[in-house]
Amino acid sequence: MTDFIDLNGAEQSFGDTDAQREVRQNDRDYVFHSWSAQAQINPLPVAKGEGVRFWDYDGKEYLDFSSQLVNLNLGHQHPGLVKAIQDQAGRMATIQPAMANDVRGELAKRVVEHSFEGARSVFFTNGGADANEYAVRMARHHTGRQKVLARYRSYHGSTATAITLTGEPRRWANGTPDAGVVHFFGPYPYRSEFYAETPEQETERALQHLEHTIQLEGPNTIAAIILESVTGTNGILVPTPGYLEGVRELCDRHGIVMICDEVMAGFGRTGEWFAFQAFGVTPDLVTFAKGVNSGYVPLGGVVISEAIHNTFADRSFPGGLTYSGHPLGAAAGVATFDIFEEEQILERVRDLGERVVEPRLRELAEKHPSIGEVRGKGLFWALELVLDRETRDPLVPFNAAGEAAAPFNAVVAACKNAGLWPFAAGNRLQIAPPLIISEEDLVTGLDIIDEALSVADGYYTGK
Repeated sequence: MTDFIDLNGAEQSFGDTDAQREVRQNDRDYVFHSWSAQAQINPLPVAKGEGVRFWDYDGKEYLDFSSQLVNLNLGHQHPGLVKAIQDQAGRMATIQPAMANDVRGELAKRVVEHSFEGARSVFFTNGGADANEYAVRMARHHTGRQKVLARYRSYHGSTATAITLTGEPRRWANGTPDAGVVHFFGPYPYRSEFYAETPEQETERALQHLEHTIQLEGPNTIAAIILESVTGTNGILVPTPGYLEGVRELCDRHGIVMICDEVMAGFGRTGEWFAFQAFGVTPDLVTFAKGVNSGYVPLGGVVISEAIHNTFADRSFPGGLTYSGHPLGAAAGVATFDIFEEEQILERVRDLGERVVEPRLRELAEKHPSIGEVRGKGLFWALELVLDRETRDPLVPFNAAGEAAAPFNAVVAACKNAGLWPFAAGNRLQIAPPLIISEEDLVTGLDIIDEALSVADGYYTGK
């Protein structure tokens, strides 16, 4: 029986210890892993992925509830994406970005048409970090200003400007490669920095804080405000009512470019093509990657407004990438739009989110005292875990590591032992399965999380 195909195209069966040993050995001998102490990790060798599941070499099956890095929106080995890449490779594998290319132009057209009113063009990048880098560069050249405001509790990538924009702890060890970045607090009602008692009050006070930051930094020094439309890794923080609209008004008042980072939330994750579309705002620049082609080939980009596009009508834009709009990535991107329409992805994400996920998570919150808050939208949710609901003390401390992180690690291990690969961050279990997931598999995953939460309940210290 064939379980998977190896590197040499040979048919193999699960349980092949020699094959697994070689994969592990090559990884440990030659691969340098991101965000890791190399001697302290033991990466899982994966033999096969299909749909919403993947398997290790022993045949253990995992339900992928994190869509890998929240990019595998159409799942593992989607036949439409695979065929698009194969067909494109057969007719033109690559061409440099200074030349016009049919599939690159077609993808740009579709992205523009599905983004925002007044969108004019797309600059393609290799991923999300460089999309944010280039969006900031465009804003600076467009305005002639240098400062960029970005929120704490954010992640925008790990390249120079992108890691400086990032507001979470992964920024700390990297210093300040871009001195023009200033951070501010966004709305987070559950742990309000503004002592707000309602979402509306949180919006009002968060916007006042942002306005004061702008005033104190000097409005005429600020090129852009960048923010994740729905915060991803740092907590699935959905904007409070009127917040994004308020940011837009402040940007308009002071001539500041509004950049919506849609790298994680874009392409259907919240039930919209782009998450900002649910909040009645029109950004100036939109960055994307991940879901544009489910990460099958590296691809990202910046959607550019008419005004910013025209800034570079008669003067050169100072930037470029060898693989900008790579035909293989673009082909998978075009296929993504076709698949979304054929399989009614947006409709099913909204349906499953509203009818299955939210009600079940609310039930879990009633059952498990360790759940402090449930929040999210579409197939993008977070369970914030606490030691005490009254005090809201988190299950593990902020930026916990080692023994301090043990309680949360135990919850994650319970999920994995039961065959679920969770999206785990901080003190949160975050739910982000492939958008093609069936209702049956969705319920199965939520059942596993239900069981794993009994581990978190064991650490609960509240009444």
